[in-house]
Amino acid sequence: MSEAARSLLQRWGASFRKGTDFDSWGQLVEAIDEYQILARHLQKEAQSQHNNSEFTEDQKKTIAKIATCLELRSAALQSTQSQEEFKLEDLKKLEPILKNILTYNKEFPFDVQPVPLRKILAPGEEENLEFEEDDEDGGAGAGSPDSFPARVPDVNGVDLTPVQDTPVASRKEDTYVHFNVDIEIQKHVEKLTKGAAIFFEFKHYKPKKRFTSTKCFAFMEMDEIKPGTIVIELYKKPTDFKRKKLQLLTKKPLYLHLHQTLHKE
Repeated sequence: MSEAARSLLQRWGASFRKGTDFDSWGQLVEAIDEYQILARHLQKEAQSQHNNSEFTEDQKKTIAKIATCLELRSAALQSTQSQEEFKLEDLKKLEPILKNILTYNKEFPFDVQPVPLRKILAPGEEENLEFEEDDEDGGAGAGSPDSFPARVPDVNGVDLTPVQDTPVASRKEDTYVHFNVDIEIQKHVEKLTKGAAIFFEFKHYKPKKRFTSTKCFAFMEMDEIKPGTIVIELYKKPTDFKRKKLQLLTKKPLYLHLHQTLHKE
């Protein structure tokens, strides 16, 4: 093991223990911050070029999965629901894996996937999350993210359940907008009609025009509804419930990150 790799693993290990200690002591705000900081460092390493990394591609995949688990634990600490959460004892199982990442060759203990590659910004390079300005905005009056309501339309765009809205985004960080809320679809998945999908519309307020506009949208089809994390693409407005003329919002690697929980009665 090179000195650089040894130093990196020591820093990661110290950060991991710091976060789980805060978590164990009930200092949830501090734990969330530490988990998210470490997750970003791990993601940055997982996305580094081969000649700039101390790790193999397989090792970087494992590092990226650990980052996903840190994000899941962070989200669980901010969730109002207690079921199906990623628990502290689950996270602690990953400490020896991270410590021994250079020799770890077993199956990862949790069914999670690394988030897609995305640009990691250096300090001071924070990117404007308004993506690309709308033509009609003329570069002015672009508001902050307001909500990300979910709706379940059929193939003709008719809502099958009430629209589930979200509060205003809790915070904005680098290329992330955090909502940290639970949305419950008001109908059994098995009872949704064929061709239905779950849509999410990114709403933002335009102060100069004094109204809320749809910035972009994303959707999950029926075969994507399953427990665990999912990362889905963002598409340009207007919302196309028939999914016939889809156009990606931007060439930048920006996605909607979700964690799904299925309840059985």
